[in-house]
Amino acid sequence: MPTQTYEKRRGQLLTYFDKTAVAAWDRLTSDAPVGRIRRTVRAGREQMRQTLLDWLPEDLSGRHLLDAGCGTGALAVAAARRGARVTAIDLSPTLIRLARERSPAELGPGTVEFRVGDMLTAGQDRFDYVVAMDSLIHYPIRDVVATLGSLAERTQCGMLFTFAPRTRALMLMHGLGKLFPAGQRSPAIEPAGELALHRLLAGHDSLRHWRTGRTRRIDSGFYISQALEVLQS
Repeated sequence: MPTQTYEKRRGQLLTYFDKTAVAAWDRLTSDAPVGRIRRTVRAGREQMRQTLLDWLPEDLSGRHLLDAGCGTGALAVAAARRGARVTAIDLSPTLIRLARERSPAELGPGTVEFRVGDMLTAGQDRFDYVVAMDSLIHYPIRDVVATLGSLAERTQCGMLFTFAPRTRALMLMHGLGKLFPAGQRSPAIEPAGELALHRLLAGHDSLRHWRTGRTRRIDSGFYISQALEVLQS
């Protein structure tokens, strides 16, 4: 059951990604030229996406994967090319439209179904893997863990997600972002302490049969994010 803070932030994210920042996000996730700052963000996102893909099995034939917060669909397409049946969901109808437009006609052995919606209400499907790249970084840490706990009840093998690590550089960028006019700001990220995150994961009832695995921090200029895998014990 989504909390009030989750629902409030979800509404802010929908407005931002579907209206405020559509053009900027379209450009960032394409091959179009961008400025120096956005080049560091693009490079960081590419490294993070490859990290998460590297943590998945090379052969995903017969596996069902949820791409939670799929954006314009790059990870979903890569997983399908490994044979996965991908359910790719995002709050933003505009981003889903872009994802469908960019999806190649030939995906190899896999498939992708792009859906508009919330990761917690992706039907009653069950998944082998869930990937949530930079889609949980805007939520308070307790909502992150509650979301993973809810997804764990429908996931067989593993969940890979990213969080915003509480580093000095990230906190500085977070503070600088508040200097921009409210209408130009992206939804605030919610930096999470790594030890606190692990403690909450270990203490959540729905995650009692899960364990944390690999982790990797990507620090690329104005992009700082940390990947963590959570696996069935």
